[in-house]
Amino acid sequence: MEEKDIQSRIQKLTAEINKLRWEYHVLDKPEVTDTIYDSLTQELKALEEKYPQWCQKDSPIGKIGGVALEKFEKVSHQVRQWSFDDVFSFSELQKWEEKIQRMKEKKNAQELLEYCAELKIDGLKVVLTYEKGKFALGATRGDGVTGENVTQNLKTIYNLPLELNFPVSGIFVGECFLGKKELARINKKRMARGEIPFANSRNAAAGSIRQLDPRVAASRKLDIFLYDIDALEIEKISEIKLPQTQIEELSLLQKLGFNVNPRYKLCQDIQKVEEFYQSWIGKKNYEDYGIDGVVIKINSVKIQKFLGYTGKSPRWGVAYKFPAEQVTTVVEDIQTQVGRTGALTPVAILRPVKVAGSTVSRATLHNEDEIQRLDIRIGDTVVIQKAGDIIPEVMGVLTDLRSGKEKKFAMPVVCPICGGKVARKKGEAATYCLNPKCFAVEKEKIIHFVSQKGFGIEGLGEKIVEQLIAEGLISDLADIFWLKKGDLEPLERFGEKSAENLIVAIEKAKKIELNKFLFSLGIRYVGEETAILIVEAMEKEFSNFKFSKESQFSIFNFIKIFPKIKLEDWKSIKGIGEKSAESLFYWFRNENNLKILEKMRKAGVEIKNFSRGKKQKGKFSGKIFVLTGELKNWTRNQAKAMIIAEGGKVSGSVSSKTDFILAGENPGSKFDKAKELGIKIINEEEFKKM
Repeated sequence: MEEKDIQSRIQKLTAEINKLRWEYHVLDKPEVTDTIYDSLTQELKALEEKYPQWCQKDSPIGKIGGVALEKFEKVSHQVRQWSFDDVFSFSELQKWEEKIQRMKEKKNAQELLEYCAELKIDGLKVVLTYEKGKFALGATRGDGVTGENVTQNLKTIYNLPLELNFPVSGIFVGECFLGKKELARINKKRMARGEIPFANSRNAAAGSIRQLDPRVAASRKLDIFLYDIDALEIEKISEIKLPQTQIEELSLLQKLGFNVNPRYKLCQDIQKVEEFYQSWIGKKNYEDYGIDGVVIKINSVKIQKFLGYTGKSPRWGVAYKFPAEQVTTVVEDIQTQVGRTGALTPVAILRPVKVAGSTVSRATLHNEDEIQRLDIRIGDTVVIQKAGDIIPEVMGVLTDLRSGKEKKFAMPVVCPICGGKVARKKGEAATYCLNPKCFAVEKEKIIHFVSQKGFGIEGLGEKIVEQLIAEGLISDLADIFWLKKGDLEPLERFGEKSAENLIVAIEKAKKIELNKFLFSLGIRYVGEETAILIVEAMEKEFSNFKFSKESQFSIFNFIKIFPKIKLEDWKSIKGIGEKSAESLFYWFRNENNLKILEKMRKAGVEIKNFSRGKKQKGKFSGKIFVLTGELKNWTRNQAKAMIIAEGGKVSGSVSSKTDFILAGENPGSKFDKAKELGIKIINEEEFKKM
């Protein structure tokens, strides 16, 4: 970017973040998620550090919370309230520790660094004052200096003691929150009344605590965790000692009668902190309260004191945020790729950004209608989302950050690969290349054909497929099985051994299960689940023919029998829609497709018997599973195969008929829907035991 563009970007980011802060901290009506706010803040912080001359006077970097609302009595905090700086990666955490080590060396401190790792609860920070053991005042954090008096509302929280176990006086800090089940209950009632549902548990907790009528707060089952002691008077109380570590502080809070989150851990080094953090990425959604990271504090109170504070944050602690599933970035270009069906798909080329634990530089825009719906332009700042192993997609555009230089995108009028004619089919959103011999279409078909979900030919990746097509060695799916070692050896990337390995892999792949074979053909609308439904239907009677489970199915049957299957027969298969049925019907009546099948048969391709490894009776017989998130111990395909082998079924969506949700790390919306419906959620360890 040019200097004037950078200056404009800083001004726009400052204005946008300040607007979002006001909505979040003051109005309790956030327009965006915390992760989007974090993403914009990270960008502004990086720009301000690089170009301090353009830092705005009203920059939100370094500010705490929001101002107190006029409707509440203002409270001046006896002890200044702070917020922790954020880190988003282990390398950032290491840099924070290195800075601490340098400060220790300057002070000549000899103590070893130990850390207390605590879950970062997604709620509303509150400051509680007790006088001689009795609850006297409760306030919001506000801007760190002045908060709001919400004492009466806090008194309605069941887990907040109105009188402590010991008559101490002091100031205690905690996080007020609303459980996920309670949030679902409240939102259900709000929607029934035509009201806007709360965006998240933090929003709901803040909206409950900041009510003028305590009866509103009382009607919602608010909860609270305490985690800090700002001040403490313990004269003549022999049972109480001032804590010397953060671990002792948490124990003392429990002893006094406060509710403390038990999921904290003493970590001897930063690597142990990382292990604790990683373990909670996969488990965070199992708790009934929202967790958006881990707060790391130096355990020693002595070290905390000499490290002190910056203008905004304690130097002795940091918030290690979980990988964001939504972030912001800039669309640097929009390109068009051609798929195996000939569909032209616009793809956003993004400024690289980390989301859900991986760096993303591309996101699908689906089709022309989607681009118009989002009004997305080259140069726009966009929100992208990636949950689990889902392909990232653009969720929206932050139009307030436009500079005026953004460019609109138009679908190409010819195929970007072959230059052939393109057209949008009636009733469809996609635009298609009309050239049946388009290089891109053939390449994508073959890549799909040899993928792990199809023939699974090891060593035959995208680059090799592209090379073989370019060299004229393959032009259709069947050509792969006619390759010889001598065809490959002269090629770049190949030697005698690598050529031999690929031929062996091709030979090994010639025996394939029926459902995988059906999937590999790339018939439109026939995915993994549809292929399995077809296999199951073959065990029953169609109107014109019947297959027996004992018969050896072969490609010969495909060539002779499948073209005779009527459209009505395809439609009669339970679970297959009209589009899938039509696609199957016409595919098996295409002479060119039948010639390719015959070519495979002559090359020695054999389809394994009807059974796809499924037991008619097994541990999961009649049970429906849905998978969500990233599995550590198996691939999704392996987990699916295990479920099917035990008589179960795997669905792609959650419904009241679902029996189990197998949840890995970073589960998506399926997880939340399952909780709402009360469906049993199991992790990998439970699945393994089953």
